Amino acid sequence: MRRYFLKKISIYLLTFWVAVTIDWGIPRLMPGNPLQVFLLKFRAQPDAAKYLQAYFYKAFGFNEPLWKQYLYYWDGIFHWNLGVSMFYYPTPVATVIGQHIFYTMGLLVPAIICAYFVGNRLGAMAARRKVLDNSILPASYLISGTPYQWFAMLLAFFLGALWHLLPESNAFAFGTTPVWTWTFIGNFLEHWILPFLSLFFIMLGGWAIGMRNLIIYELESDYAHWLQMLGSPARLVRRYAYRNAVLPQLTGLALALGTFVAGQIVTEIVFNYQGVGLLFFNAITNSDIFLMQGAFLLVIIGVLVANFVIDIVYVLVDPRTRVSMMGAEG
Repeated sequence: MRRYFLKKISIYLLTFWVAVTIDWGIPRLMPGNPLQVFLLKFRAQPDAAKYLQAYFYKAFGFNEPLWKQYLYYWDGIFHWNLGVSMFYYPTPVATVIGQHIFYTMGLLVPAIICAYFVGNRLGAMAARRKVLDNSILPASYLISGTPYQWFAMLLAFFLGALWHLLPESNAFAFGTTPVWTWTFIGNFLEHWILPFLSLFFIMLGGWAIGMRNLIIYELESDYAHWLQMLGSPARLVRRYAYRNAVLPQLTGLALALGTFVAGQIVTEIVFNYQGVGLLFFNAITNSDIFLMQGAFLLVIIGVLVANFVIDIVYVLVDPRTRVSMMGAEG
């Protein structure tokens, strides 16, 4: 098992290095001069423009060669010093992200967990009940095939703008101070429902379809027929089929995390939800390369950590993985 995890860790470290290098390189390859966009804030002092440009050019490290900027970036990562945001100047990027990460995690994690478990249960039920199969399967195909932004806009239009059932934008009401009081928590949850539903239903359809197909495959396998011939209760056979079908779904969860994060970013933009996704959008539109790097770095770390956790869970729940590791060790 030690060899297995050392191999996994080395793969994740290599992936982290490649992803962080891309994260550093892409903003610098984008057209335009981010410093010129930043200096537009000071256009009221045209006489001081050249002095400001020289000062900020050095302050942001643009006067250094690219290889030095790259090394400074890695040094900053290890010290959690991600630079100063241009859009929110002079606030450090780490501080800006820290102020918004709660909203992203509070939206994405519950949506993934709820959609995974509810979708798997619905798919398992649809596999053994024809009435449910005829309704859940078409609905799942329809919902899962809908882009995140379109479904979010439909919910915002009908439940928010048209019927006024729920707020259609922001993580909390305008003028509200984000402090931990029951009033703020209630206001936050009211604004949280629509973005959560837009993520939950899109993810739900894919899990339901996958589990339904896997359950049908498992129920037609040799061990299921053998158990039925032995007179085992149908409930027991379905339980074994469900446990075997969950394993590929775990792999699918690891592979789909990047897609879910992308959907989260789009959803936050549609609802103007004050999370890291909206920060990323603001960073792109305002050429804030340091905030862009920091937001994407957080996505990289989150996806890699989640995948590593899923790898550990897979070893714990799948005895075949442990047997193969012992065989490799022998």
